Amino acid sequence: MYTVCVRDHFMIAHSFRGETFGPAQRPHGATYVVDLELRRPDLDPDGVVVDIGKASDCLRTVLEEWNYRNLDELPEFAGRNTTTEFLAQAIFNRIAIRIEDGQLGVHATDLTAMRVTLHESHVAWAAYEGPLP
Repeated sequence: MYTVCVRDHFMIAHSFRGETFGPAQRPHGATYVVDLELRRPDLDPDGVVVDIGKASDCLRTVLEEWNYRNLDELPEFAGRNTTTEFLAQAIFNRIAIRIEDGQLGVHATDLTAMRVTLHESHVAWAAYEGPLP
C-alpha cells in the first residue's frame, strides 16, 4: 500500500459538556497539527498516490472553515462535544466529499483509504481512518 501524507494546522476555541471533561468544560483553545494520509495499492498513471499540492490545498480549505473560530458557536456542531476524535472524523468526511467531487484530480477517485490525525500536543493525538468509496 502506498501512502502520501500532507500536514497543516488550525486553531479553535470550544468547550465540552459532561463531568468526564473536568476543567475542559470551560471555554479553552486548541491548536491542532493535522496529518492527512491518503492510500492506494498502486500508483496512478503519473506514478504518484495523489497530487501533493492538490491534497495540501484541499486540507487547507477544509481547515480554514474552522480556523480561529469558536466551534461552540457554529450551528453544525450544536449539541456536540467537538472532541479531537470527533473533529478527525468531521475532517475525514469533508475531504472524502472533495475527493469524490474530483477536487484532488481525476485519478484520486482510485484512492482506497484515508486517515486524518489531529495532534493536540507532542504527547497526545487522535485519528479517524476508513476506506474510501
